[in-house]
Amino acid sequence: MPKKVDAAARRRDVVDALFRVAERDGLARVSLRTVADEAGLNLGSLRHYFASQQELMRFAMQAMIDQVSDRLQAHVDRIGSLGELTRRGRVAPATELLAELLPLDDERRAEFAVFLDFTAHARTHPELRDLAVRSATGSRTLIRRVVTRLLADSACTEEIELATEQLASLVDGLGVNATLYPEVLTASRAREVLHAHLASLAC
Repeated sequence: MPKKVDAAARRRDVVDALFRVAERDGLARVSLRTVADEAGLNLGSLRHYFASQQELMRFAMQAMIDQVSDRLQAHVDRIGSLGELTRRGRVAPATELLAELLPLDDERRAEFAVFLDFTAHARTHPELRDLAVRSATGSRTLIRRVVTRLLADSACTEEIELATEQLASLVDGLGVNATLYPEVLTASRAREVLHAHLASLAC
């Protein structure tokens, strides 16, 4: 009797292979054939799960967004309610939460590098554009919640929105620089800069 293949597990294996190719060689080198070779599959077997490179790329980008979202949600669950803390007391847990968006270890640095490639690719590939926009919107939603908790209760909507964009730009900039130039912006320094900015919001 032929061995039954777990389709969901096989798709995950294929996506993992895509990430390895993208991390090692760049997203431009990703194709159905290079991913099949990396996954140890023949091209026909891979096409059974992904009919086209476009379908594979979209599935992989969504998988990466889900992975980060799940990690953030798990962190939020661990933190629990911050309602009993002062605004100053919320700075440390807020720093640890937003640090999940930064490449502070090898795993997240590789993840961030591949996602940078995906978002750049989405600029000229409409089939990925909605995922890139959804990711950016989701990050800002999280950052806005953090900002709202740290600013004074009297802060107006305009102040909150401006502070949200400032913090979102800081997180993006730290992520890009810590990924591309880790010898210039170390993980510890990136965390320190993030903490200092959040502390300034809570003053």
